[in-house]
Amino acid sequence: MATHTSPLRNTWPQALLEKAARIRLIALDVDGIMSDGKLYFSASGDELKAFNILDGLGLKQLMAADITVAVITGRQSPLTEKRMRDLGIPHLIQGREDKRTALEELVSTMNVPPGAIAYMGDDLPDLPAIRFAGLGITVPNGYWLVREHADYCTQAAGGNGAVREACDLLLTAQDKLDNALSKFLEPEA
Repeated sequence: MATHTSPLRNTWPQALLEKAARIRLIALDVDGIMSDGKLYFSASGDELKAFNILDGLGLKQLMAADITVAVITGRQSPLTEKRMRDLGIPHLIQGREDKRTALEELVSTMNVPPGAIAYMGDDLPDLPAIRFAGLGITVPNGYWLVREHADYCTQAAGGNGAVREACDLLLTAQDKLDNALSKFLEPEA
């Protein structure tokens, strides 16, 4: 079987790959990470959100590779609840601005040390969780101070494949990318 490597593999420093190799749980913010960070409302006041399909498959690949996925968001949204349910994400915490505390509460029941946690966020409420986690990830359209403290800033913007990029980073670092891709590739003759 051929080995497949993310085109970003050669841009990831060895120290980043070593941190990513230890991750057993990734927690993500929603607005600005899984979506573009904009709030859309219809004339009747209904909320609209756009989620990137690439991100969704990447999260499913992580879960299939035994990496737990959690979402911690400051807003309450039925759309977020539906999307996470559709993806099979087991841990959704909504309405929490205290992201580090929410993350600590979540992992206290899972026996996951901070060094085995990745957190992906884009704004100041995410900063304490990014600093707590063993691997902090942000996006180029995130707030400057968050970018300054994160271990990695994706090339893709939030809502535009940034989560998939983070998924590929974790899968690559843990030598699980080939397995995640194998079911989509025809066997070689």
